[in-house]
This record gives sequence, structure tokens and C-alpha cells, in this order.
Amino acid sequence: MQNAEMIRIGFFITTLLLCAVWEWRAPRKALTQKKWFRWLNNLGLIAFNSLCLTLLMPIVALGAAYYAEQHTIGLFNHWPLPTWFEVLLAVVVLDLIIYLQHLVFHRVPWLWRLHRMHHADQDIDVTTGTRFHPIEILLSMWIKIGVALLLGVSPLAIVVFEIVLNVSAMFNHSNGYLPLVLDKPLRKLIVTPDMHRVHHSVIPRETHSNFGFFLSVWDRLFGTYRSQPELGHQSIKIGIPLFQRRNEQRLDKMLTQPFRQD
Repeated sequence: MQNAEMIRIGFFITTLLLCAVWEWRAPRKALTQKKWFRWLNNLGLIAFNSLCLTLLMPIVALGAAYYAEQHTIGLFNHWPLPTWFEVLLAVVVLDLIIYLQHLVFHRVPWLWRLHRMHHADQDIDVTTGTRFHPIEILLSMWIKIGVALLLGVSPLAIVVFEIVLNVSAMFNHSNGYLPLVLDKPLRKLIVTPDMHRVHHSVIPRETHSNFGFFLSVWDRLFGTYRSQPELGHQSIKIGIPLFQRRNEQRLDKMLTQPFRQD
């Protein structure tokens, strides 16, 4: 997996461009903010988060997977499985962990203060799927490192999961129109844009539902699934009531939102 980072970046750029074209050609909902300004700041946040990971993390999930493999640490390293099945099982288990992590970040007040920056985007499109506070990114990485060591997840499985998580997050945050004939069967397995848009509503009971990122089964299984927004997809208001001023989309404002109540 020597080119793992380049492969991941390639999938990121390709998905970003494809979803951007989809949103441009077939938008699902009229945007309320200047798109160029949101994109400039949301994408700037990606660069800032990448820098934080490079400077502050002594190891990432892929490095932890290599370490576990070399030192025979974790469940999968003591329980040999066919490669394809191990990767599939690891992706499903890791997706469940991310669902539970997302749920906890909504339930625990100080974690919600970090995560609500993601929800403070006043429109939802492909760049929203990359918009997370750097402290949340660091905490999430430590959780993935812990899971990689505990389960002994293979480096290949980590790379596949990181790609799946990244691609699915950008896809289900996209403002592209997906016909009902496709959305209805797809959401039985994966999280679709219409399903996840409910999660970004300003209405609290909608905000605290539909926590899945890739597989939709977890929301159905744990009773957090909500099919449609009460006001419909065209009228749904996106964001957090506390941060509705336009300047809250600036990078400096986003970074300070967890520490402000005004």
C-alpha cells in the first residue's frame, strides 16, 4: 500500500468533481449563500485539518494497522479470514463505529459543541461532507486508531474504508437531484442525499436523526431513522439557529464556533 495516500486523494478529487458537476447540472435545492465563498472556506478547512493531522498526530489509522499487523495485535490477526471477507467485515464494523461516534457527538454536550460546526453550514452540498472541526478530526482519528489496534484491521481494509467513508460523505451531502425511483431502493442500503439532508435541518428532532454515513441500516436498526423533512426538501432550512449570520461561514468564525455561544 505504498501509494495509499495518492489513491485516497485521487478518489477524493474525482468524487468532488463528479458531485460538483451533478449539483451544477441537476441541483436538488436552491442555495441560500454565495457558493464561491462557502467553497473557499470549506475547502480551506480541509487544508488546515490536513496540516493539523500532519503536525499533531504521531500515527494515523493506516500506521496503526501496519503496527498491529507486524506485532500480531488485534482480533483479525489471530483469526485468519479470506482477504475479501476481512475487508468487507472491517468496513461494516468500522462504519458501525462511525455511526456510534456520530451519535455520541450529538448526545454529549461538549462533543456536540465541536460537531455543530459541521451543521452550521447554511447550505448543504458536496463540500459540507468535508467540513469538520480540527479537534473533531483528531478525536475521530484516535478512535479509528483504537479500533485498528483492537480489531487488528489490515492496512488494505483501512485504505478501503477511508475511501468509502470519504466518497460516501461527499455523495450524501451533495445537492444533486436523485430521482425517487433511484433514491427509494438505494436508501435501503446506503445513505442518500435526501436521507442525509434531513440531518442538517434546523429542527432539533431532525438534526438528531439519520446519523449514518455509508450504510443506512444502522439508523433503521437503532431507531434513529427519519424518512423525510417535515417541510419538504425545497423548504427545509439548513444549519444551526445559533450561527445564522453570513460571516459564520468564514474559516476563522468556523474554528471558534465550539467556544462561542453568540
